[in-house]
Amino acid sequence: MNRKKVIIDCDPGIDDSLAIMLALASPELDVCGITVTAGNAPLQMGIGNAGKVLDFCGRTDIPVYAGADAPLEKEYVNALDTHGADGLGESFLPVPETFAPQSLPAEEFLAQTLKKGDVSVIALGPLTNLAKLIRRDPAAFAGIDTLVSMGGNFRSHGNCSPVAEYNYWEDPDAAALVYDTLGAQGGKITMVGLDVTRRIVLTPTMLSYIMRLDPKTGEFIRKITKFYMDFHWQWEHIIGCVINDPLAVAAFLEPDLVSGFDAYTAIQTDGIARGMSVADAMRFYRRPANARVCTDVDVRRFWHLFLFRILHMPDEQLDLIDPILSGEVQP
Repeated sequence: MNRKKVIIDCDPGIDDSLAIMLALASPELDVCGITVTAGNAPLQMGIGNAGKVLDFCGRTDIPVYAGADAPLEKEYVNALDTHGADGLGESFLPVPETFAPQSLPAEEFLAQTLKKGDVSVIALGPLTNLAKLIRRDPAAFAGIDTLVSMGGNFRSHGNCSPVAEYNYWEDPDAAALVYDTLGAQGGKITMVGLDVTRRIVLTPTMLSYIMRLDPKTGEFIRKITKFYMDFHWQWEHIIGCVINDPLAVAAFLEPDLVSGFDAYTAIQTDGIARGMSVADAMRFYRRPANARVCTDVDVRRFWHLFLFRILHMPDEQLDLIDPILSGEVQP
């Protein structure tokens, strides 16, 4: 198998952790490293959470690199109200004693690795590390083979303002720089935003199913998502929790799992629309597309992929989740 080399840039984070689990369980991927930025959790907390997930997955061989501890220009605002006091659902799992991030800064690791060629990036948090790479070495940034970002929204409402998704709201200057640079370089980002990720809901019924099939993995997921489920019920009256980031990994693995359109897209950096992703769907500006904006997702296919990978499930067991997805089994 010709494995795809990929760097996961993230801010762990509950859903980041689930995304990392999916990536590590996918034989098509060769995860070269994990770069961490401040976002859902402060930088050092996020680094520790990455170590916890790698330890659970038995993959402490994968190096972790410390990146930006704050946005480019704005004041840092964490999302611990959503992800819990430890950034991992208040599971308070211990950081492995033997775990430590690499001494090489994330920015330098990105530059060195991307210059080797044939390396992609799945960005699950604010785009600060990539923006700093652009400022340091735009040629290295241009070397990214495929760039997928969990961020933004087209028609869906925001999750931290009426119009903005958190990752782009947290560091709008970084997101704007990444999109603008891609436009200038003739590149394109896959924007896996709230229009599609809101449809990926881990329900209590689905979690119970996971726990029966694989008690160890199920218990780990239960510990890190309970707080998340409580948060979603309190704020959005969703029974379950939206797990955004695993869809970005799934879209990288199987690009046709999501669909949408290509468009010139800009990120607003200030004011009431801070972090808003403006996609020129009608080609009003006649500018070359710098983004593939995802607007639809095959939910059933996502769950089959996710569960098959993290639980190592045979197809006949996967079919059992269809009644859950169709609503025949109520959460």
